[in-house]
Amino acid sequence: MIPHLFRTEYRKIVSVLCKRFGFAEFEVAEDIASETFITAAQTWGIKGIPPNPIAWLYNVAKNKAKNYLHREMLFNGKIAAEIRNNLAGEYEIEIDLSPQNINDSQLQMMFAICHPSISPEAQVGLSLRILCGFGIDEIAEAFLSNKETINKRLFRAKEKLREGNIKIELPTLAEIDERLEVVLTTVYLLFNEGYYSVNKNQTIRKDLCLEAMRLCHMLIENKNTNKPHVNALMALMCFHASRFDARVGVNGEHILYEEQDTSLWNADLISRGGYFLNCAAIGDSLTKYHLEATIAFWSTQQADTKEKWENVLQLYNRLLQIEYSPVAALNRTFALSKVKGKHEAIIIAEKLNLVDNQFYFTLLGELYTGVDNGKARLSFEKAFSIAKNLPDRKSIRKKMDSL
Repeated sequence: MIPHLFRTEYRKIVSVLCKRFGFAEFEVAEDIASETFITAAQTWGIKGIPPNPIAWLYNVAKNKAKNYLHREMLFNGKIAAEIRNNLAGEYEIEIDLSPQNINDSQLQMMFAICHPSISPEAQVGLSLRILCGFGIDEIAEAFLSNKETINKRLFRAKEKLREGNIKIELPTLAEIDERLEVVLTTVYLLFNEGYYSVNKNQTIRKDLCLEAMRLCHMLIENKNTNKPHVNALMALMCFHASRFDARVGVNGEHILYEEQDTSLWNADLISRGGYFLNCAAIGDSLTKYHLEATIAFWSTQQADTKEKWENVLQLYNRLLQIEYSPVAALNRTFALSKVKGKHEAIIIAEKLNLVDNQFYFTLLGELYTGVDNGKARLSFEKAFSIAKNLPDRKSIRKKMDSL
């Protein structure tokens, strides 16, 4: 497993090498990057960390890549003639690890990985593996799966990319909008994987969320992909990230919105979210990212006013018309309770019938509290039975005891 301190450099090396070798030799890129860090561990353990460790890593990676390419040229009979004709020139192979080429390679790799020929799950998995430097164990943990399943999923995805001869490059300007939708969906799913984590040990996977924000920021930095809905997604993630510390209790339990300590909200991230939301207002397009970002903006407003919740409710109504999701419907029900009262919200909530969702039964318990405490207890008990981690179960138990 790559140390978090150098994970950024690992993924940069892999991205550049993948671009150089292509998907046909993706494993080679990973092997070279891994060997580089093994060499670093062995050498630094004896001689100590060099003055410029990142430059040292890049230099070793370039040398290992060059050695691999030289060996391939010498032993591959198909290009033997070309080697004989131009041997001297071929030995001057250059691996470009300049900052500009690294950024370009990662952006191009993002579009290649998010190709519509592979499933959304595979796109997120490959993004975690190639662009974020996650190990198979970590990806399996994020998806609540096992190593064998993840390995098979990623192998099939890479085979499809190879067979389809998918090039590691930005699409043409004519294609970029269509392909950008798939890329944004992948970034969005990656953030949600961390923000709504059902991991038994973590309520929020901040590492996944921050990786999603980094990838989205790369899109904003490129003039061809700096679109309004990209900025809207970035605003959405900033607003959500601003409440990270308030959303998790001291024991790791999930803290519901109304119970959060607003002094823990991050004002800088809220301000950045506002900046990106303003950038998203250019043009006349209205996407789900615009609506969700605006909802998230209202969620960062501490005042519990009727205006706030009426705005949130109307935004959820429009969002569900554009794209229905159980999570959005559940969150709308909470907003409805603030505007119309608990009785009307209970009627709508019961119709959702999200029988496998812990937060659905927790919300029902909250809505029934003070209305029918017996049903509130039954709802909390159901939430307790399907809660994935111990801190959440303790929090739900506390609510039951308070009844």
